[in-house]
Amino acid sequence: MPFKRSFNTVGVHCAGETCDVVVGGVRDVPGRTMYEKMMYVWKNNDELRNLLLNEPRGCPAMCHNLLLPPCNPEADIGFIIMEHEEYPPMSGANTIATATCLLETGIIPMEEPETVVKLDAPAGLVTVYANCSNGKCKRVRFHNVPAFAFALDKEITVPGLGTVKVDIVYSGMIFVLVDAASVGIKIKSSQGANIVEVGERIKRAMAEQTDPVHPENPQIRGATILEFTDPVTNYKDGKASLNTVVVSPGRLDRSPCGTGTCARLAALHARGELADGEPLYHYGITGTEFIGRIHGTTKVGNYDAVYPSVTGSAWITSFKQVVLDATDPFPEGLRVGDVWKMDSEE
Repeated sequence: MPFKRSFNTVGVHCAGETCDVVVGGVRDVPGRTMYEKMMYVWKNNDELRNLLLNEPRGCPAMCHNLLLPPCNPEADIGFIIMEHEEYPPMSGANTIATATCLLETGIIPMEEPETVVKLDAPAGLVTVYANCSNGKCKRVRFHNVPAFAFALDKEITVPGLGTVKVDIVYSGMIFVLVDAASVGIKIKSSQGANIVEVGERIKRAMAEQTDPVHPENPQIRGATILEFTDPVTNYKDGKASLNTVVVSPGRLDRSPCGTGTCARLAALHARGELADGEPLYHYGITGTEFIGRIHGTTKVGNYDAVYPSVTGSAWITSFKQVVLDATDPFPEGLRVGDVWKMDSEE
């Protein structure tokens, strides 16, 4: 068969979010850090992301994770997260999915009742504690890089909405957090198209009016992802809240969003609304749950930061061999404006 490329992937979903893992078919790439490797792939091998995520092999609501040798000597393995419009330095759902894949396929030996895995992510070292039983990875708790608020209640002007108050928070990605009710949003699946449209409008205004820069890695800059939130309520032994995250080019995260949960932890802690160790039961648009906790505080540059963790579960859905025929007229896939959000000039 005249195949130009061939990849082995494991299909995984984490709390509803498709987070497939590329386990074979890609060699290592240059870079002293995983962030440098991520940037090398983005600049030099971006056709891989397009091939896997665009139609006909992909769809708007999915991600892929590329396994690579680690750069950090403490890490067991490295990974790069690929989304449709960017390579985020960190993603919680993808971390949970990747860890589940690594353990259930035997790439990393599973130990019961708990396996500790250290992942080298572009954002930094992420430690995973996986609860395992009878060969299954039941639940995964990952300890993320420190999360902190650049600004709380920052006012921006949004066309059609007027002045909107937002929180700008780093948690492996730079999030914009918006109280859903403040812009007339109800977090319901049936309102998905409207949620996406309003969220993308706010993100565009954010890009024009702000430019947050990570104090330790100036290449991480600009808010690229938006989270709508409902108020927190007292629940069980902690707090609970509903959220949904708008992911470019215009769709909703099917999970409660791991980095979004970390961002929420940092914002709530900064306001004095969540204590160290107090659980946040965080729900997403599909009703699935992540549990977030704060494990102490630190500083990132001049910003007060928290050490966040998130607990969730993932499930393997398939084992696939993805190929590119040498005669395929769409070597990087395709997008059509009926389901892909596209700029009017495209």
